[in-house]
Amino acid sequence: MLEAYCRGVGSHLKSIVRQVEALEKLTKLTDILKARKDETQKERLKFLYEQVQQADYLEALQNFPSPLNNNHVLGNLIVEDCKILDSAKRPLWLVWLNPDPMAECLFKYNSIIFKNGDDLRQDMLTLQVIRIMDSIWQNEGLDMRMMPYACLATGKEVGMIEVVRNAKTVMNIQRKGGRMAAFQVDSTQLHKYIKEKNKGIRYDQAIETFTQSCAGYCVATFILGIGDRNPDNIMVNEEGQIFHIDFGHFLGHFKKKFGINRERVPFVLTEDFLYVIAKGAENPKKSKEFQSFMQLCGKAYLMLRRHANLLITLFIMMLSTGIPELQSMNDIGYLRKTLQVEKTEEEALEYFQNQFFEAYGGAWTTKLDWFFHSVKHL
Repeated sequence: MLEAYCRGVGSHLKSIVRQVEALEKLTKLTDILKARKDETQKERLKFLYEQVQQADYLEALQNFPSPLNNNHVLGNLIVEDCKILDSAKRPLWLVWLNPDPMAECLFKYNSIIFKNGDDLRQDMLTLQVIRIMDSIWQNEGLDMRMMPYACLATGKEVGMIEVVRNAKTVMNIQRKGGRMAAFQVDSTQLHKYIKEKNKGIRYDQAIETFTQSCAGYCVATFILGIGDRNPDNIMVNEEGQIFHIDFGHFLGHFKKKFGINRERVPFVLTEDFLYVIAKGAENPKKSKEFQSFMQLCGKAYLMLRRHANLLITLFIMMLSTGIPELQSMNDIGYLRKTLQVEKTEEEALEYFQNQFFEAYGGAWTTKLDWFFHSVKHL
């Protein structure tokens, strides 16, 4: 099959060979970095810069089509902007110039995270399903402003992830507000950030974008049972669009601490998010914006539920792939439960609304989990 593909792909084969060479170089480089356990981050970064500036690395890592999007060419590598992320697997944050003549009008840089040691197939599947959910909503005339960024597994526990432009994690936004916000006491920092980035008429547009995308991800992460939802795994861009990253736990495989589920609510809906939705109102849960948000979530949930067979079939097709948290029909049973396939539409909506009330009623448990996450990472 590989030979037939290579023969049939024609002149594009040269580009694919360049991509393979780049991936081999990056895999080798991250293997070396992981082995250098006793070095400081500064020493590892110095080694990274020395390596990528060698002639063979520069030749392999510059001026080739992006494996994530063949319409984008990765130009010259900006070595000084590359970094090693703070993780045991030493993922690389790599930055290239955009060689397109229209780069000034489009975007100047292309950034990719390269991972070696993580199985990205689960992330790929989750993002593919989120794209399908978005497509269902779009076909029904509902734009939930989703952000299913590109993710590609290129080999066994090797792959790359698109870096979304002008976006920060909720954790980084909270840190800007000082210790009170970082330790989850001040819940207004996210709203302040969006207000600061969107002046005048753009403010209302940003709040609407946040509300739509927050509703979309609340429903999607609830149905898929996405776990490990800490403030480092939720991001917001400058236009107010919220999105989730890192889907290492799904179908209800939530993280545990001392045998106890850390995540005790069906999805993340903290005071930080409610303040934004209610445009900074003092009591966001009593605002008309929150009531509209609640109705939007219910509407989006029912739309997806009408396509339950499609969503469940996708996961059944992936059973044989060996994805760690998708091993048996018991795992798929989680989807049947969240989509309430045996119930009537009215019963399913009642079930979802109960989960919704539990989510914002138990928001303090999420904030407590976020507090311990913040203490650990500050």
